[in-house]
Amino acid sequence: MLKQRPYVIEFLTAAGLVVAPFVLPWLGFAPNTVNRILVWGLFGLGFDILFGFTGLLSFGQSAFYGTGGFVAAYLLTRAGFPYVVLALVIGMIAAAATGYLIGLIALRRTGIYFAMITVAIAEVFFFVEFNPLSDFTGGENGLPGVPTPSFNLGFTTLHFTTGWSLYQFLALCYFIGVVIALRIVRSPVGAVFSAIRDNPLRATAVGHNIHGYKLTAFVIAAAYAGFAGGLLGVLQAFMPPDAFTFDTSGQLVMQTAIGGRGTLFGPLVGAAVWLSLQDFLQAALGLGAAWKLVLGVVFVLLVCFLRRGIIGGLADLCDLLTGRRDAKEPEESEPEAIAVATEPHAAAAAAPAPARPRPEGSPSGPILQAKGLTKRYGGLLANSDIDFTVNHGELRGIIGPNGAGKSTFFKMLTCEVHPTSGTILFDGRDITGMNVTDVCQLGLTKSYQVNQLFAGLTVRENLVIAALSGLRGKFKLDLFRSIDSIPGLSERVQHTLELVNLTSRPDTPVSELAYGEKRRLEIGLALATSPSLLLLDEPLAGMSPRERVETVKLLKSISQGRTMIIIDHDMDALFELAERVTVLQEGRVLVEGTPEEIKNNSTVQEAYLGGVHGVLAA
Repeated sequence: MLKQRPYVIEFLTAAGLVVAPFVLPWLGFAPNTVNRILVWGLFGLGFDILFGFTGLLSFGQSAFYGTGGFVAAYLLTRAGFPYVVLALVIGMIAAAATGYLIGLIALRRTGIYFAMITVAIAEVFFFVEFNPLSDFTGGENGLPGVPTPSFNLGFTTLHFTTGWSLYQFLALCYFIGVVIALRIVRSPVGAVFSAIRDNPLRATAVGHNIHGYKLTAFVIAAAYAGFAGGLLGVLQAFMPPDAFTFDTSGQLVMQTAIGGRGTLFGPLVGAAVWLSLQDFLQAALGLGAAWKLVLGVVFVLLVCFLRRGIIGGLADLCDLLTGRRDAKEPEESEPEAIAVATEPHAAAAAAPAPARPRPEGSPSGPILQAKGLTKRYGGLLANSDIDFTVNHGELRGIIGPNGAGKSTFFKMLTCEVHPTSGTILFDGRDITGMNVTDVCQLGLTKSYQVNQLFAGLTVRENLVIAALSGLRGKFKLDLFRSIDSIPGLSERVQHTLELVNLTSRPDTPVSELAYGEKRRLEIGLALATSPSLLLLDEPLAGMSPRERVETVKLLKSISQGRTMIIIDHDMDALFELAERVTVLQEGRVLVEGTPEEIKNNSTVQEAYLGGVHGVLAA
């Protein structure tokens, strides 16, 4: 619907803001309450981009809310700055700059540690506002006398004073904030935000600089907070010191959870519920300070019974009333799809994603060389002095008993783990010590033994995430660009869908795929980056016999025109696929050779099968 009518949400938002002053008074909403809801809703837009779309829970947004508010208020009161809107923008820039500096520190940690750092930062800002900077912020008295905006149009002057008059200005600010937020979440940057929320490990592995994107989301949230803080001073004609308190950050988190995170409008709905209930409990019921207790109970009930918030609950109800049902997860791949894949023309119809251009010169010769590769974990020697070479266009298999060091070796080749000693050359370039993102950008990537997918997205969206890194690089701030406008993206995604036989499932959520389909998508994510060297870590793991047969056909198809290294315990399949096989034992290379040579090698039989000869050959 959004692709057919790209501006429907913006139109409905504008219509709702225009109609609100005529409808809300009949529902008992006072103009001051509505204006406060708009300020909190704007505050929450940035926070929802950070929390709902990127998955970063910050309890320190009050620091940026107060920073933007007090900078704007100081300019408009003590500095005598005459331009209200420009002061708000300067406050927003100050908050964004502060967010950038704080983000450099806070984003060095993840999860609960990140959240705790933001709590500490909020407390530091609150202390600084009340003590060292009290001469500028007014301390516990705040900054009174913040003016309201006015615009001189030449033939008349528009004054936005209080009540519904000021609502017009705040509604315009909120609408602009919504338009910008929608552009951001629909952009390639917004797609990467969602990938980081679902699976930061895989977002890194397909070539995105997730630290840079996390910092971007943090700065965006700080900018929204700073502008909203300035509006708070304009709304109240006074910049209050409690803008810096932890209670402000906590209230923002609860409002977003109540309304529904990852929706952009959740914070507005949550603010409407929160502030209207607060006014009702205090004024109508006369509960005084006890309103927080009742509101806390309401919050717990809403979170327990509406886990996706009010907007998510309404969406679920709408689906129920309209009879819409999501496709059920199939037990295993459909026979019809398998029949299509087994036809001789199926592999030819699925054109492989183009390999990355190689450096000048002949494509023959080594593409990957490992020399003296060793990895120690304390006293444990995982790999020892491995020499390993793979040529352009080769399909190499790696086998070995459990504990042979295959996984550690694979991780060193993709730079997930750095070797204790030794070097790794890729296309003649020393990549030892580089990170996963950079080597993926060079054309070396892998699929994982345990599926690492973006579970909250569809099949197509998963492949878009992977393809974006190859087409845009590891970091690019095209915040207002449409994904559909990126040249070659739709073609690469479609080729990858055909290649992994998922053309009938592009808009299916990953959670609804069968296991075999998830394994194919796992390979598809690596292919969508258009690698020149593809490493597959046990691509047949956990599959049924029928799925194994189809996956072998798939691997044969995608191996055409590219270099691959495969680890798998299914030796029959691996011997059918590989041109050469490397056998690891106790972290060392035992032997290398053709599949036939490995089958008949007595040393391999002794090491791998404990001396039971003839099993490999069988």
